[in-house]
Amino acid sequence: MIINNTDIFTTAVKPEGFPKTGLPEVAFVGKSNVGKSSLINAMLGRKRLARTSRQPGKTRAINFFTVEDKLYFVDLPGYGYARVSKSESAKWGEMVEGYLKDRPQLKRIFLLVDIRHEPGENDKMLYEWFLHYNLPFTLVATKSDKIKRSQVQKHTALIRRVLGAEDAPIPFSSDTKDGRDSLWSIILDSCGLSNLTL
Repeated sequence: MIINNTDIFTTAVKPEGFPKTGLPEVAFVGKSNVGKSSLINAMLGRKRLARTSRQPGKTRAINFFTVEDKLYFVDLPGYGYARVSKSESAKWGEMVEGYLKDRPQLKRIFLLVDIRHEPGENDKMLYEWFLHYNLPFTLVATKSDKIKRSQVQKHTALIRRVLGAEDAPIPFSSDTKDGRDSLWSIILDSCGLSNLTL
């Protein structure tokens, strides 16, 4: 999958700042430092399009990236970072929740969890929230290169069991690009772009 045309389209904190082009969108959400920006960069074949940081909680707005003028990748603020105030955390929650519930252009959500760790309470709550609102989403287990290949199935099975998921998460590595083709297949299918060759 080769992407030639991608860029940051806009950064917004309120619905009036969201794109009005009507193009389909796929969103990436997960706890702070789970690897959302690295995944987006790996998916788009860029190194620094989405900003990565060792400091959790860096993304504080909703970032929209245009992809070949056909769809948007949406980078949502990470959750569960203890250093932000409760009021700021509540604002993030309202912003993200409003986007996820009320955005008709949103065709698929990717819930990212770190393959090395058991899902936390925030992960569980978000998973249940997606189910409650019948939102289309896919589980992704990031940083799969950080454990032995022989342990990947064991870790994804644990994540599935803890969350009570029907399917195991898709292992993904931003470094090796493991899982990239699988995610692209889901994205194109979800956005009605299966015939598109990127």
